[in-house]
Amino acid sequence: MNHLKNYHCIEMETKQGKVLIEGPVPPNRLVQYTLHEDLTSFRPPKQQKKALVEIAELEEGRIIIIRNGDLIVGYVTYLYPDPLERWSEDKIDNMIELGGIEVAPLYRAKGIGKKLLEVSFMGDEMEDYLVITTEYYWHWDLKGTGLNVWEYRKMMERLMSSVGFEPFATDDPEITCHPANCLMARIGKRVNEDTLERFDRLRFKKRYMY
Repeated sequence: MNHLKNYHCIEMETKQGKVLIEGPVPPNRLVQYTLHEDLTSFRPPKQQKKALVEIAELEEGRIIIIRNGDLIVGYVTYLYPDPLERWSEDKIDNMIELGGIEVAPLYRAKGIGKKLLEVSFMGDEMEDYLVITTEYYWHWDLKGTGLNVWEYRKMMERLMSSVGFEPFATDDPEITCHPANCLMARIGKRVNEDTLERFDRLRFKKRYMY
């Protein structure tokens, strides 16, 4: 599959000043920026920046960022599913995963997360993809937001649905181990039946074991 990466950019006013929401950003530009010190949901900022650069270097990898000058204050990542997860057991060329989304607390307002996703799907090439996201409550900033797991889950569903993601049932143990966890997916307009059938087999492995 030819993974096109058409660049898009919008400006947005925040209490911290004007920011750019842009991407996919190539690795040679990402290395020039600093990651905000409060972007710690997945790993320490320096390690996370290294991970973002590595994802951007992948053929399918896409990094969309929120940038205040040379400071990255938010990002979302897209790449093939983690080799350790069931979603990679069938190598579906046009199925990628929203691997992580994070916005620094000082910038969380006025729908900036929605804008980050909006820029992600501005390119027509995204209609060729089935994009999945696995939401696990242990990655959520419950303390910083003051929300409980159910309020946060509803917030994430509203955020993801703004660009066409829908919840999908699954028997994946990591999802089913807690009722707040969920699998969501956005099915591009040009995704064919073969991709959907293979996705169904990944969602319900127990069904195909008999």
